[in-house]
Amino acid sequence: MRSHTEYLTFTLPDRVGFVNITRPVADAVQKSGVREGLVLVNAMHITASVFINDDESGLHADYQKWLEQLAPFDPSPARYAHNRTGEDNADAHLKRQVMGREVVVAITGGQLDFGPWEQIFYGEFDGRRPKRVLVKVIGE
Repeated sequence: MRSHTEYLTFTLPDRVGFVNITRPVADAVQKSGVREGLVLVNAMHITASVFINDDESGLHADYQKWLEQLAPFDPSPARYAHNRTGEDNADAHLKRQVMGREVVVAITGGQLDFGPWEQIFYGEFDGRRPKRVLVKVIGE
């Protein structure tokens, strides 16, 4: 069994945003030499996410609007108990919980084995500083 690890780093200029990371994940799979296996992709920060969906700008705008309705940004300690600790990002933790920490994708014939339209995204909910994503490829 082979194993290959890479780390991707993102510093988004805005508080919230999405980045298609399918290409760097596919590149890591190619570098690994794994032909049959799995790739785990996970956000290593509790205010960021990795998820799979369509690469369509309207959908991404819908996600941002929906997430803001679920957990509005409010830095005051009145809305969120977490913000009473001196932090101002309670909403980002909640958004990450909804969007998820990680994805696992099958590797078949040395390629990511996706359904139609599927792409991998990094989701940022408390940006403007460097955050890492783990890409772990395992297989034969």
